[in-house]
Amino acid sequence: MHKPKITIQYCVLCQWLLRSGWLAQELLSTFSDDLAEVSLSPASKGTFKIYYNNTLIWCRELDEGFPEAKILKRRVRDQLDPSRSLGHIDT
Repeated sequence: MHKPKITIQYCVLCQWLLRSGWLAQELLSTFSDDLAEVSLSPASKGTFKIYYNNTLIWCRELDEGFPEAKILKRRVRDQLDPSRSLGHIDT
């Protein structure tokens, strides 16, 4: 089975690189053994989207803002292994 890839698309003009890098770090610290990679992809026009393989799991416009790390981790977990416990994040 192939390990999934997470892609974070962020608007360069809006200077969302640091936020993107922080979320990438959070995902890697939680799912380091389960992911093939977490990549950052520069974009424009206010874009902030996160993909699990090719499935959109967060969109700043549709989800009305940026994800908290715990919410994003739940969405990744739900794609990766819904029965997996995230410890205190689940309570």
